Amino acid sequence: MHKESWAPVSIVGVAESDLGKVPGKTALDLQGQAARRALDDAGLSLADVDGVFAHTDDRFPAVLLSEYLGIQPRYIDSTNMGGMSNISHIRHAIAAISAGMCSVALITYGSTQASDGSRALASVVENPRTPRGQFVLPYGQLSPIGYYAMVAQLHFHRYGTTLTDLAEVAVAARKWAALNPKAYRREPLTLEDVMQSPVLADPLRARDCCLVTDGGGALVITTAERAASLKKKPVSVKGLSESFSHHYTPFSTADWLETGVAKTAQEALDMADVKREDIDVVQIYDHFTIGVLQSLEELGFCKRGEAGDFVKNGALAPGGAFPINTSGGGLSYGHPGMFGIFLVIEAVRQLRGECGDRQLPRHELALCHAPGLVFSCNTTMILGAQ
Repeated sequence: MHKESWAPVSIVGVAESDLGKVPGKTALDLQGQAARRALDDAGLSLADVDGVFAHTDDRFPAVLLSEYLGIQPRYIDSTNMGGMSNISHIRHAIAAISAGMCSVALITYGSTQASDGSRALASVVENPRTPRGQFVLPYGQLSPIGYYAMVAQLHFHRYGTTLTDLAEVAVAARKWAALNPKAYRREPLTLEDVMQSPVLADPLRARDCCLVTDGGGALVITTAERAASLKKKPVSVKGLSESFSHHYTPFSTADWLETGVAKTAQEALDMADVKREDIDVVQIYDHFTIGVLQSLEELGFCKRGEAGDFVKNGALAPGGAFPINTSGGGLSYGHPGMFGIFLVIEAVRQLRGECGDRQLPRHELALCHAPGLVFSCNTTMILGAQ
């Protein structure tokens, strides 16, 4: 989809549900709670919504959420591509609004993985005839952490990256979380704490891995014309690109350190007509510390092999040379299974200047990046304050 074919659109409402461990609520409850809060943030009501884009670990989530909220939308979308799904929903919502299929799009996600005591996808039973069922599960591969552990080993071998470099990412995230009252883990964390935490998949330690929490999130998108009269400062979508390569098994991936991120980054920047040095706010999906190092390189913020040096001395933390993931990210703020929508929520709040103690001084342009499945697909989005 070329930007020339877009109707100008804006994100006008964002919100989370209750976060952390939320016993007694279902993923549907958390989506509904976040949806109502996001609509209130926008100054809109359920009656205004005519497009529903929902992603959970259940089946047919957009239809289910519509019924739960009492909405009869003109357009629905339940596309599931893992962690990037809700950012992809933004692209789909732009297309639907541009085509006149809806005018106010509600995008949601929800999960109760912490309360359930499992990161398993509850409704998914692996078919033994699939490639993953034949060639991965029988051999006990931990997924997705096993794949990212191999990426870390490759990065260590090729570029001399160290455990300390990975730990810098986790410590920076915790320092941001300490400034965020909504973050799940706010207690101090040191480099030594990260490196001495239990090994889960060598070389990744427990603190190199995202949290497992309950939570839901919601976004509201409408035309720029309508956004101008609403409650909050609108945030425009200036560029958005996606790439797709394979399903869940990266058998055909030639180099696990080159996964299509660079392509989406350049296309999104070109679409927005901005350069990397123009970006003020950076939100990178941090399911694992190595994923942040890899993304910094592929997004072009540093050269390949230089991410270890790039993040040293608290560069990503408050007051650092390159602050990112200002909510505390999936490593410390929370991670209810899929994190893409929460990257956008934080980016929008930064662009509006609503982040209090963690507010960045420059906040005109934001970049959000998220992957899906296992190096399978990627999306990069540029947002701008209006």
